[in-house]
Amino acid sequence: MSDIKKVVLAYSGGLDTSVIVKWLQETYNCEVVTFTADLGQGEEVEPARAKAEALGVKEIYIEDLREEFVRDFVFPMFRANTVYEGEYLLGTSIARPLIAKRLVEIANETGADAISHGATGKGNDQVRFELGAYALKPGVKVIAPWREWDLNSRDKLMAYCDEHGIEVDFKKKGKKSPYSMDANLLHISYEGGILEDTWAEAEDDMWRWSVSPEQAPDKATYIELTYQKGDIVAIDDQPMSPATVLEYLNKIGGENGIGRLDIVENRFVGMKSRGCYETPGGTIMLRAHRAIESITLDREAAHLKDELMPRYAEIIYNGFWWSEERKMLQAMIDYSQRDVNGKVRLKLYKGNVEVIGRSSDDSLFDESIATFEDDAGAYDQKDAAGFIKLNALRMRIAAGKGRSLLED
Repeated sequence: MSDIKKVVLAYSGGLDTSVIVKWLQETYNCEVVTFTADLGQGEEVEPARAKAEALGVKEIYIEDLREEFVRDFVFPMFRANTVYEGEYLLGTSIARPLIAKRLVEIANETGADAISHGATGKGNDQVRFELGAYALKPGVKVIAPWREWDLNSRDKLMAYCDEHGIEVDFKKKGKKSPYSMDANLLHISYEGGILEDTWAEAEDDMWRWSVSPEQAPDKATYIELTYQKGDIVAIDDQPMSPATVLEYLNKIGGENGIGRLDIVENRFVGMKSRGCYETPGGTIMLRAHRAIESITLDREAAHLKDELMPRYAEIIYNGFWWSEERKMLQAMIDYSQRDVNGKVRLKLYKGNVEVIGRSSDDSLFDESIATFEDDAGAYDQKDAAGFIKLNALRMRIAAGKGRSLLED
């Protein structure tokens, strides 16, 4: 262990990572550099500086990464309409590659020998952090305390804090959240506590960003989103940066009871895990993006995107953002978005996101062809007969040869 002189730690300032600072100092006799990322988690990150200083940390990085997070990670993911296992909008998964990237960059800047994180040995995050780090710095040393120490319970962590004089906020307040939570601009997740019983309903006071649909206003909210090359650039004709877009949609979506989700997902490490998620802005973005694509994307291009999306979602969920296959898929996805421009009108009401209008100068919708009225010869309906016969040819031949497709 003596070859480790300096470690960069992904540091939140909470119980686990505060213990990790002291544990690294004692176990590896090394200097610790802390890195705290502001990804829009809705809590002050600056207090992490005082906590790190109290633990003897000399090099402290606290960075506002909200714009980079949404611009370079969330928006590219939503261009693909990405959903994991049909429901999960990947709020935790998409944040990890950015944190891994900055951990490696800070390690290079400070001459650190290793990086460290507070992910447990049961979760997906250990995989995501480390796959990203190895992809960007192949020889990097990774220290994962949860896979090394014997502090495998909250009581043991608290005893360690008492022994080493580590102050923990919730201990002083005499209470703690029963949930393991992760938050950023895209979502907030809840695991543990009562949620470990898959039959139990989540407590209503657990949710932080949204009201229940029952408590949402009785009057609908209308918004208009403007798209350029698949990304939202304005809301109600007001230009906004990527992070501001998501902040606004989170607020208005949460007020209308949008974005709550309760699922049991299949973790990459092999177990099933129940989680509850609030993703109001992401829920709106997914619905609206599919609406603008519906009039601007070629049919076969849209279908190909839909076929590849589950693979793209698995790549992100499993921690392979910095892989060749993700970059290849991203290039195809981004190419498909070159004409995804225009506006989408939405009606938000009691947990629902309803598309009520879409318009684009690049629209492939041709009213003169699609109309049920007189189309003035724009479409010859007789053409459909030949099309149908050609598509039926192989089945007609098989039936003519006595091959029945009826059940025996």
